[in-house]
Amino acid sequence: MSQKRQTAVFDRRAEKRSPITTLTHDYPAGTLVPIHFHNVDQLVYASRGVMTVGTRDGSWVVPTHRAVWIPAKVPHTITMSGTVAIRTLYLRPRLARNLSCGCCVVSVSPLLRELILQACTIGSLKSGVERHRHLIDTILDELNTISTVPLQLPNPSDQRAMRIVETLKANPGDRRPLARMCKAAGTSKRTVERLFQEEVGMSFGKWRQQLRLMHAMRLLAEGAKVTYAALETGYSTPSAFIAMFRKTLGTTPALYFRGAAHRS
Repeated sequence: MSQKRQTAVFDRRAEKRSPITTLTHDYPAGTLVPIHFHNVDQLVYASRGVMTVGTRDGSWVVPTHRAVWIPAKVPHTITMSGTVAIRTLYLRPRLARNLSCGCCVVSVSPLLRELILQACTIGSLKSGVERHRHLIDTILDELNTISTVPLQLPNPSDQRAMRIVETLKANPGDRRPLARMCKAAGTSKRTVERLFQEEVGMSFGKWRQQLRLMHAMRLLAEGAKVTYAALETGYSTPSAFIAMFRKTLGTTPALYFRGAAHRS
């Protein structure tokens, strides 16, 4: 879905006396939350399932026991892979000062997970209520030390590079070398390599690996076997895919999703 051709809906969430408000929602597989934006910062936690957040600048895959930080006024969509349980904190802008001004996927510690779930049972945290104030302070302390996870896929702005991006997003398992894709897209390999490095901040090869990883995460969340996910994302063998997965996320796909199921 092209965000450029759609008008983002403004979804107001702030409450004057509540620095943090919450949302609890479970979505069936395949649900798309249309493009919208808020007047507050947002921490969206996936307590079950995998979601993909898309903006004009790129996309972020958010697996179970991870969350995505979305600053205020950033138009975004959310797509569900498998059944997804979302627990969201809406924070008054600039309340979490150490988090970036852009979207990012972050790890959720066991303590932060419990804080999010507790906040969601309350609904709105009011600074005038002592118990709420302690909860707000502890949440902010956790957010100040939160670590990011490399599950983002930035988009280049140049249309020559975007033609390659659109080709690969339509078929992440496409194994053609870059030179062949460039020829079909009417541009040169050298130009595309330069554009990715300048506009995305990573090589084309690294970007392609990220695309494959993120697509595999969605397939695995929907119940696909590791072998199927590996072949669908362009890897010649499951072992090559597992090696890439371990290098990026520090564990194997089986252990990663087993741990997610345990936490859920």
